[in-house]
Amino acid sequence: MTEQTLRSPWQEVLDKVRLWARVNSPWAIHYNSGSCNGCDIEIVATLTPRYDLERFGVKLEGSPRHADVLICTGPVTRQSRDRLLRIYHQMPEPKFVVAVGSCGLSGGVFHGLYNIAGGIDEVLPVDVFIPGCPPRPEAIIYGLVQLLEGLRGREPSPEVKEMLRQAAKEERP
Repeated sequence: MTEQTLRSPWQEVLDKVRLWARVNSPWAIHYNSGSCNGCDIEIVATLTPRYDLERFGVKLEGSPRHADVLICTGPVTRQSRDRLLRIYHQMPEPKFVVAVGSCGLSGGVFHGLYNIAGGIDEVLPVDVFIPGCPPRPEAIIYGLVQLLEGLRGREPSPEVKEMLRQAAKEERP
């Protein structure tokens, strides 16, 4: 018998409920693999009441064993490569990776240094790239919303797009 025939109808329902929960309330873990902390400050800003990333259901988690999304900042250094892989392999399936900032995309200003392996995509499969040095909180939120909407199989709603456009127009304090 194959695994498919051994699955009960309840297991299919449970799988759908798990997917629904992960799409509507993903838990994310943040890992700085060796950056200047500019992107980290912007990620913290997304959690403030001004931007409120949690309204989209995203919650920062401290343990990779409970996280669905790995948010990476900074270039991959030789020292951080093994830790990054360990965190990624501890995450349950399905898991997603978001590379934030120029350093996470290509190594940024650190590109070409003896200790830099490159961007996050040199080590892990990246689902969303968020450019900028550092990217604005609106860009980080937009990238995460794109990931969530992609998981749902649709484009972001016009309300979400308009809200993000308005937030991008506002001046920073």
